[in-house]
Amino acid sequence: MNKVRTLGDLKKTDWAKRAGRSVKDEMRENLVRKLKNNETIFPGIVGYHESVEPQVVNAVLSKHNFILLGLRGQAKTRILRQLTELLDDEIPVIAGSELNDDPFAPVSIEGREMVRDCGDATAIEWMPREARYIEKLATPDVTVADIIGDIDPIKAAKLGLRLGDERSVHYGLLPRAHRGIFAMNELPDLSGKVQVGLFNIMQEGDVQIKGYPIRLMIDVLLVFSANPEDYTARGKIITPLKDRIGSEIRTHYPKTVQEGMEITAQEAWTKRDTAVKVPTFVTEIVEEVAFQARDDNRVDKHSGVSQRLPISLMENVVSNAERRGLVLGETQPVVRTTDLYAGLTAVTGKLELEYEGEMKGGETVAREIVRRAIGQVFGRHSANLETQQITDYFDADNNLKVPDTLKTEQLPEVFSKVPGLMDAAKSVAEGKSKDDLAVAAEFVLEGLYSRKQVARSEERGYSAAELETMGQGGTRRKWN
Repeated sequence: MNKVRTLGDLKKTDWAKRAGRSVKDEMRENLVRKLKNNETIFPGIVGYHESVEPQVVNAVLSKHNFILLGLRGQAKTRILRQLTELLDDEIPVIAGSELNDDPFAPVSIEGREMVRDCGDATAIEWMPREARYIEKLATPDVTVADIIGDIDPIKAAKLGLRLGDERSVHYGLLPRAHRGIFAMNELPDLSGKVQVGLFNIMQEGDVQIKGYPIRLMIDVLLVFSANPEDYTARGKIITPLKDRIGSEIRTHYPKTVQEGMEITAQEAWTKRDTAVKVPTFVTEIVEEVAFQARDDNRVDKHSGVSQRLPISLMENVVSNAERRGLVLGETQPVVRTTDLYAGLTAVTGKLELEYEGEMKGGETVAREIVRRAIGQVFGRHSANLETQQITDYFDADNNLKVPDTLKTEQLPEVFSKVPGLMDAAKSVAEGKSKDDLAVAAEFVLEGLYSRKQVARSEERGYSAAELETMGQGGTRRKWN
C-alpha cells in the first residue's frame, strides 16, 4: 500500500480526524475493539485470565499509568511489552523530528518550525508500533539526564543558542517515548531526584534541567514494575510518585500445578534433534519442585522462586535424557525420575536461602526439595497402588542396583527382580512399551524412596529403609 509522504496528503486521509488523539485514547480504542471481537488480549500469558489481566484491561480503559507489583519470574515485563499490541500498526510522524512529532500537533521546537516553514510540504514518515515502546531498567546510577534530558553545551554553541533554550537540550528516554509507551522496571531502585523528575513530568508536564525550567508536554503511557517489598512506605519509593500512578496491579505465581505445567510446556526448550519423551508424571514433578520451594522455610519468601526454575529444570532433565540416549544409542530417549537430580544445577542458582538453608548448603536444600516433590506427585498417582511386596523385598535385606550402562528398554528385566514392582509400574505407566514400564517402575521406587519406605545409596542402590526405635522396644518406618 502506498503511504502518503507529505502533510498535505495526510490531511486528505482519516488521520486528519485523529488529530489530537492521545496514545492512551488510541490504546483504549484498540482495546475496546479487541474486547468486542473476543480477541486474546495477552497471548501466551497463563494463569492471569481472571486476576491480573482484567486489572490491566481496566487500567487501560481508565487511561491510567500503572504499575505491576510482583516477585521475580511473574511475567511482569512480558505483559508490559505486549502492551504494544494495543497500539496502531503504525503512525505518521514528521520526518527527522527528534520526538516523533505528530504532524498535526508537533511538541518540539524543531517540529513546529518544520510545519511553519514547509506547510503542507512537510515530509512524513511512518513509525511502526514496535518502535514506540521504550524500556529502561532502573538502577541507582540512572540520572535525570538519562530519563528526562540534559543541556548540551556543544549543541548550544553550534546553534548559537542560550543554554536555557529548549533547542539546546539533549532529550532523554522519556521524551523520546513521545506518542508511545515508556516502561520502567524495578522503579524503586531509581534515586529520589529522578523519581521527582518523573512525577513532575507525569502530572504537570514540566521539568527543570540544570536549573532551567522546560515544559515538555509529551504524550506517553507510563508503566512500571517493582517488587512489593520495595514499593511501601518502608521501601525506596517517593510517596508523591506513588500517588500519581493510577493503578497498582499485583501479579502472582501459578496458583495450580496444572497452570505451572502449561507455562513450562510453553516456555521450555524441549524439542531437540533427537526426540525426547517426557512422561506426564515427570512434567508434574518438575512443576511441583517450584511449588515445594516456594513453601520451604529455608527459601527467602521476599525474593520468591521464579517460574524460570521449572523451565530451566525441564530443559536440564531433557538434556540429561538426551545425553544418555546419545551415549547408549537410544532412538528415542525417555526422561526418568532420577534425571531430576541431574538437573539440580537449574534449581540451586534460583533459590535465595535463609540462614538455615545457607548452613545446610544450596545443593542439599535443592536435593531435599526435589525429593519432596517426587513424594507429593507419587502420592497423587499411588492412591490404589499396592507396594507391600516391594517394601517386603527390601526389608528382607535385598537390594537393587540399576546399571547406568543399560538402555531404558532393558531395565524392565532388572526391575522384575523385585516382586510386585512391575505390577505397580503397569498401574502408573502411560503406555505398554518397555520404555514406559521402565520409567514407571523407577518412578515407583523413587516415590517409595522419597517417602522413606525404601532407601537409596550409591553403594547399594535401592535397599531397606531405616527404622526408628519406638518406646517399649517397637519400631516403625521413618516418614517425611
